[in-house]
Amino acid sequence: MRPRPWARVRDSLGLERNIIVMLLALLALGAGEELWSRFAPKYLELLGGGVWVVAAYGTLKDLLDAVLPYPGGWLSDHLGRRRALATFALSATIGYVIYLFGQSWQWFLVGTCFAVAWSSLALPAIFAVIGDHLPARKRGTGFSVQSFWKRVPIVIAPPIGGALIAAFGLAGGMRIGFAVSILLAVVAVIIIRHFYTETAGPAVVPLRFGEVWRGLDRRLKRLLIADVLARWAEGIPKVFIVLYVLDVLRREPAEFGWLVSLQMFIATVIYLPLARFADRINRKPFVLATFVLFAVFPLVLVLVKGLIGLAVAFILAGLREVGEPARKALIVDLCPPAARGRSVGLYYVARGLTVFPASFAGGWLWAIDPSYPFYAAFAIGIVAVVAYAIWGADDGAIRSAESFAVQ
Repeated sequence: MRPRPWARVRDSLGLERNIIVMLLALLALGAGEELWSRFAPKYLELLGGGVWVVAAYGTLKDLLDAVLPYPGGWLSDHLGRRRALATFALSATIGYVIYLFGQSWQWFLVGTCFAVAWSSLALPAIFAVIGDHLPARKRGTGFSVQSFWKRVPIVIAPPIGGALIAAFGLAGGMRIGFAVSILLAVVAVIIIRHFYTETAGPAVVPLRFGEVWRGLDRRLKRLLIADVLARWAEGIPKVFIVLYVLDVLRREPAEFGWLVSLQMFIATVIYLPLARFADRINRKPFVLATFVLFAVFPLVLVLVKGLIGLAVAFILAGLREVGEPARKALIVDLCPPAARGRSVGLYYVARGLTVFPASFAGGWLWAIDPSYPFYAAFAIGIVAVVAYAIWGADDGAIRSAESFAVQ
C-alpha cells in the first residue's frame, strides 16, 4: 500500500511529531519577538541610553548566548526535552513582562536577561530533538526546515512592527509588540506541555565539563575556530545596522522593516533545496559560502547609499544562511549521542565566550566613525574564510554522530 501524500511529505522533510510540536512553539515565540526586536537599539535610545548602552545591550545578548547553552544542554539531557523547552519558554514570558512594564533602559537590560535566555538555553535542546529523531542523512533537511520555520515570522513581523511604530510612535509600537509577545509565549508553553511526547533517548552519561570538551571530534574544534572568526565579523556591526540605516542613511523604520523581511525571505527560500543537496554531498562548500557572505555583507552595506543598494546588501545578508543547515547538521553529526545536548551547548559556549565582546568593539569603532565597524567586520570575515578553507574537514561522506563515542 502506497503511503499517503502527507505521510510522504512528512518523511521527506523529517517532520516527526515532536519536531512539529517544537516548530509550532518556535513559531509562536518568534512571531511576537520579531515585531520589535530589530528596533530594540532605537528604543534604547528613546529610553535615554546612548551608544554605550546600545553596545552594552548587544554585548549582554552575546554574553548570555555564550554562557547559557551549556546549562541548557545539561538541562535538556537531564530533565528531558519537553520539560526543558517549556521552562525556557516561560523564561521568555518573564522577560517580555519586564519589557512591557519597565520604563528605563536599565529595566530593559534586566528583561533581556530573561528574554534572551530562552533561545540560548533552548538551542541545544532544539539540536538534540532533531538529532534524537532523525538519522544523519536527514539532519541537514531537518535543520533547514527548522531554520525555514524560524524565519517565517522574521519575513512577516518586522514590516508589521515598523507599521506599528509609524502608527503609534516608537514607544507605543514597541509596547504593543511586547504585549503580543507575552500572549504568544504563553501559547508556546501550552503547546509544549500538552503536545510534546517525551521519548526515551540515549542513556545520559555523567561527564564533567572537561570530559565533554575532550570528547569533541577534532574536526568540530576546527569548525569552531572558523565559526568564531565569522561570528566576530557578524557581531561587530550587528546592533549598529539599524542605527546606520536609520540615522546615517536616513531611511524610515518601515523601510528597514521591509529590508529585514527581504533578507529573511531570501534566507527562507534557499534553505530546503540546498540543505537536501548538502545532505547528499560534502557539507564544506556550503559552510564556506556562508563564511564568505559573512565577510561580504558588511562591506557592501557600508558602500551603498540608495534603497536599491540597501536591498542588494540585505539580499546578500539573506544568502549568508546558505550553509547554516549544513553547519548545524555537521555539529550534530560529530557530537556523541549520549552527551548530545551538553556537546552542542559546549560548542556554543566556547563560541559565545570568545565572540561576546564584539559589540563593545563595534561600539568603540562606531564612536570613531560609523563606517569603521563594517570595514573591521569585512577584514575579520576574510580571515574566517581562509581559516576554514585550509583547516575545515573535507569529507565527501556524511558521518553519523552515532559512530562517535565519548573518549
